[in-house]
Amino acid sequence: MPQSDYIGRFAPSPSGELHFGSLIAALGSYLQARANNGIWRVRIEDIDPPREVPGAAKTILHQLEHYGLNWDGDVLWQSQRHDAYREHLAWLHSKGLSYYCTCTRARIQSAGGVYDGHCRHLNHGPKNAAVRLLQHSPVTHFNDLLLGEIHADKRLANEDFIIHRRDGLFAYNLAVVVDDHFQGVSEIVRGADLIEPTVRQISLYKLFGWSVPDYIHLPLALNAQGNKLSKQNHAPALPNGDPRPVLIDALRFLNQNVTSEWQDLRLDELLKISIDNWVLSAVPKIQHSQTHLAEL
Repeated sequence: MPQSDYIGRFAPSPSGELHFGSLIAALGSYLQARANNGIWRVRIEDIDPPREVPGAAKTILHQLEHYGLNWDGDVLWQSQRHDAYREHLAWLHSKGLSYYCTCTRARIQSAGGVYDGHCRHLNHGPKNAAVRLLQHSPVTHFNDLLLGEIHADKRLANEDFIIHRRDGLFAYNLAVVVDDHFQGVSEIVRGADLIEPTVRQISLYKLFGWSVPDYIHLPLALNAQGNKLSKQNHAPALPNGDPRPVLIDALRFLNQNVTSEWQDLRLDELLKISIDNWVLSAVPKIQHSQTHLAEL
């Protein structure tokens, strides 16, 4: 395992197989970690069983290996981390930093779509209730190492967001912060679709008294309709054939210098050259289409 203070990660949810958009996030994260002589971890975010596709987690790990993106250490499974989430929920509750909320989505939508703190002082019990963070110190902006200073919607930044769902499942924002801290993640490289929750996650880091990691949000690959490639939009799974042409497409998408002799290289050689030539500042700062999507 590399010896470095840098720890990065790729954390897919098993709601379907990886697609080209997933590869962009995985490859960018991998190259940034390896270029910094860092550790690169993989975490399966399987805390939402209703959204999971049977067998998807195993397929995702196989896809990463097929594309040469080999991780360090053991895979962390969020489904095995429930005790840690409960412990941190209990700590927030003991500090008066959370409360039970019975508001429905319909009520929140009728109030403008952003939660208005209706249950803050009603002292509800846990029955049929979600748990919300009592937001005392909202984070309204953060520095992205690619995009620069990012300012959040102040209404969303001030919102008492959910950290434990009414259906008993742990909320993404809580789980991701607890696990990134547990794994020692120093820099988070992920898609720009996750910019919005970043200020919420930073506020949790600060409440827990933990060091906040650096953030890099990569451009999203768009389909012909201008929508991001996603499992919800039925983006095609990564092909099972020669991974090198798809990796070349991904490198070009990230505006990296691609050798014209890549066809003569083994997969591991191609990735080593890509690590050596990785330039974060060259990555585009806007979402864009990928010209070869029809082939994927």
